Amino acid sequence: MNKICHSLGEAVADVPDGASIMIGGFGDAGVPFEAIDALIAQGAKELTIISNNAGTGDQGIAALIGLGRVRKIVCSFPRQADSKAFDERYLSGELTLELVPQGNLAERIRAAGAGIGAFFTPTGYGTLLAEGKETREIGGRNYVLEYPIAADYALIKADRADPLGNLVYRKTARNFGPVMATAAACTIAQVAEVVAVGDLDPEAVVTPGIFVKRVVAVKPDHPRA
Repeated sequence: MNKICHSLGEAVADVPDGASIMIGGFGDAGVPFEAIDALIAQGAKELTIISNNAGTGDQGIAALIGLGRVRKIVCSFPRQADSKAFDERYLSGELTLELVPQGNLAERIRAAGAGIGAFFTPTGYGTLLAEGKETREIGGRNYVLEYPIAADYALIKADRADPLGNLVYRKTARNFGPVMATAAACTIAQVAEVVAVGDLDPEAVVTPGIFVKRVVAVKPDHPRA
């Protein structure tokens, strides 16, 4: 099955209002900026965004938030020196935040992709983040029960893909992409290059094509990893 889309606009065209969307990246590395730009142009609103952070400056997730298109963000690192879009929307009450420790965020997403119903973790025990959650002592240590995070869509960035959707990443730009690809109903991969089937070393493929619905080759507008 050929999963190549001709444009990012085509790839995100069916994203509805109210959708939940995972967006890959750590800092700026691996963020699919051009895919986010296409989502902004498409117009979907009342979105739930699941990502490591809430964007920086006035581009990417920050731009989406600044335009008032996000109603909730699930992330581990919402604030930094230039997170003005998040600050303004959150302090005004227009944006809801679910704060999740970074390791828990990755594992909750991975659990969704792996079909795990819930898991116990020591992270967050005894803090405000554990309020209202089930806890249990296991082997003399206290744990908090956490549930998976799945999404309607995932926007991720990879280095290369083939028409079947198999993905190879570039160094640290890999970060959240592989787990997000498994946990979304529709994964859209923005890549730098599409190669022929058989040209990717099977040992180098991180995300098998079964987890990817759409692939778009993009010449980056933003000079990022």
